Amino acid sequence: MSYIEQLRVEPGAKVDLRKIDAAWKGEHDSHEHAAPEIEEATRKLRELQFLLYAENKRALLIVLQGRDAAGKDGTINHVLGAMNPQGCTVTGFKVPSKEEAAHDFLWRYHKAAPAKGQVAIFNRSHYEDVLVVRVHELVPKEVWSKRYDHINAFERMLADDNVHILKFYLHIDPDEQLKRFKARIDDPTRHWKISDSDYAERPFWDDYTAAFEDAIGKCSTAQAPWFIIPSNHKWFRNLAVSKIVSEYMDSLGMKFPPPSVDIEAIRKKYHALAN
Repeated sequence: MSYIEQLRVEPGAKVDLRKIDAAWKGEHDSHEHAAPEIEEATRKLRELQFLLYAENKRALLIVLQGRDAAGKDGTINHVLGAMNPQGCTVTGFKVPSKEEAAHDFLWRYHKAAPAKGQVAIFNRSHYEDVLVVRVHELVPKEVWSKRYDHINAFERMLADDNVHILKFYLHIDPDEQLKRFKARIDDPTRHWKISDSDYAERPFWDDYTAAFEDAIGKCSTAQAPWFIIPSNHKWFRNLAVSKIVSEYMDSLGMKFPPPSVDIEAIRKKYHALAN
């Protein structure tokens, strides 16, 4: 069974993150054992992204969500590292600017959606508006509770325009998060990643769990599925995400466009010049 089948959240499914083992690593017992498969998935990603770019008929949006230290940056480095930056964009969404806050909550996300032939990666996303906004009561429930329908409609509109959407929740457990926080403290080159909010959010763990479960359950659809990625093992996270993206892209049946010039005529000109 593929990771697409194993890790995909079916539409309408009830999500219980406490029952999902964040340390699960599939059939592999180590990074070393998984390394050849990771390398192969990375190679396929590179080829398929080139094909997507050349075909120029569709786009791919990859959404990454997870708790602090879940590995969003690491996933981006791995997935994007396999691709040509010319055909990719990465957008990180933080607290809305004054201009962004003056528009509807989806405005800034729509602006960052990918054009045809492009891959866009969202580091955090439009789901923040039913996560942190909900947990910290930044707007009333009567406001954020309507946003699930708005999000589904937004993603359906993108899908209708041939934007393919894959959404990944990077699942870590509380002990793994603390271990990663400590690693940041012990490594001077990662001190810049430390913020007070990392620790301030810990008391809200259960509240965020409920918010993530609702967001994933209400918004995993046929055109924009959610995948829950066990992420305590960084190497497995990278393997699962790259395999899902490459297998999904491969299923699209993309083809290189026909030449826009007469290849035989060009070949004759080349031989004439070469001789």
